[in-house]
Amino acid sequence: MQFLYPAMRRWLFSRDAEWSHDFTLKQLHRLGRSPLAFLLKQTVPSKPVECLGMTFPNPVGLAAGLDKNANCIDAFAQMGFGFIEVGTVTPRPQLGNAKPRMFRLPEARALINRMGFNNGGLDLMVENLKNTKYSGILGVNIGKNKDTPEEEGPEDFRLCLERVYPYASYVTVNISSPNTPGLRDMQHGKQLARLLSVLKAEQQRQHQATKRYVPLVVKIAPDLDQPAVEALAELLLEHSIDGVIATNTTLERHAVAELEHGNEAGGLSGPPVHERSCDVIRWLRAATHADFPIIGVGGIDSAKSAQEKLDAGANLVQIYTGFIYSGPRLIRDIVTKL
Repeated sequence: MQFLYPAMRRWLFSRDAEWSHDFTLKQLHRLGRSPLAFLLKQTVPSKPVECLGMTFPNPVGLAAGLDKNANCIDAFAQMGFGFIEVGTVTPRPQLGNAKPRMFRLPEARALINRMGFNNGGLDLMVENLKNTKYSGILGVNIGKNKDTPEEEGPEDFRLCLERVYPYASYVTVNISSPNTPGLRDMQHGKQLARLLSVLKAEQQRQHQATKRYVPLVVKIAPDLDQPAVEALAELLLEHSIDGVIATNTTLERHAVAELEHGNEAGGLSGPPVHERSCDVIRWLRAATHADFPIIGVGGIDSAKSAQEKLDAGANLVQIYTGFIYSGPRLIRDIVTKL
């Protein structure tokens, strides 16, 4: 299947970005649960990494946002990812922002999206997690509903953590999407401290009840400056958070402002965010310690850019936009050359 992707991409890229996204996920859902799932399979070298108390078969994961409802885990499992992250899920289903809300910037191999946590809610997510055949490392990315008042935001996250805990290998707290009003404010000061306290207490309750420890990681934005990253890292350590994902999409437009769709509202992903996410990783590594788990994401479209994330201080990497442009072969290419 990976050899057919360039032709498939030409056809998909001739259509609306979100239509192509939804169409592809529908086909992957059907294929992944059929006897033809083997068509998606590719052989990827074993390059194990110890991180978050687990052994990852290789360091390349699928970033959250592609499979929001966990419909396609079995399909992605065939492609050789070292781990898969699904979501973002919110307690209640929500439609997200008005369309159009996803744009390709092919000259920069980039995307801009303002999806707004469109997803089917916790009930659908949990049902799909129950039904997957995948036995590898699975992250679940959690968020808050758009219409949940700011002061009630931590309860949305807590409820998500409680519900997905039995099925997740780790849980990601998404406080860095630029497409939910006020969400990024939770990356700072008292709001962040309160959220982390609530989630750490819930993690401890679930650990005691299930006798199974599921790590908590926090996903942060690339638009934080160094003092803000250092302050955030201090709180993560203070609250014994297990790791961090750096970074989400950016609001910065300098590299793409002259391109068609370059000034659309939303989060920019792909190579234009790569250098900044590497900076954030370096700041995090310096502000934490050598063993603190960092997952690097943002603009990885080659083994070279993946290695740069690792050199900056990441233990693992995730891909999304590069995967859209290059297809499954990107997984194998990165793992083989690292």
